[in-house]
Amino acid sequence: MKKFKIKNTKLKDAKIIVRVENQDKRGYLSRLFCFDELSKLNKNNKLKQINLSYTSKKKTFRGFHYQLNPYSEVKYVTCLQGKIFDIIIDLRKKSPTFLKAHCEILSEKDNKTLFVPKGFAHGFFSLVDNCKILYFHTERYNSKFERGINLNDPLLKINLPHPPSHISKRDQNFEFLTNNFKGIKV
Repeated sequence: MKKFKIKNTKLKDAKIIVRVENQDKRGYLSRLFCFDELSKLNKNNKLKQINLSYTSKKKTFRGFHYQLNPYSEVKYVTCLQGKIFDIIIDLRKKSPTFLKAHCEILSEKDNKTLFVPKGFAHGFFSLVDNCKILYFHTERYNSKFERGINLNDPLLKINLPHPPSHISKRDQNFEFLTNNFKGIKV
């Protein structure tokens, strides 16, 4: 029996993975990841890093982060506790959905994981206090290859559900994309 249902988003190659629970009166078991079942999404990359992010306050924004080659990565994003407004942006050179964004609410109750392909920027906005986000990465973090995009970038026109109350100095200081931005190679 399959443990995942895969749904398309409006962005090329980005997917929502819905986990199928095995449930009884004791509770449930939910598979978070299975290389064999999810290999059609991520053919060439095995997981290299798993991170847990904790955000204590609602209306906190984190992002938009991405890494350049050779550290460009696939991410699997799951909300283990709380509720977030998750945003991905296609930055891939020559992609039919270049500079388009997809927003998805992820919560501890919805059994969804967001599959973020290589060449996408990622960020999220906490909708409640005490959010825990689990990330599976196909590449390890390398600060020399990390980049970010400012939330208020006029080329992107991202609208959060509320103005952010908390955002790091680093994320606030990310530059805007320019009209000359042609995308990143993956």
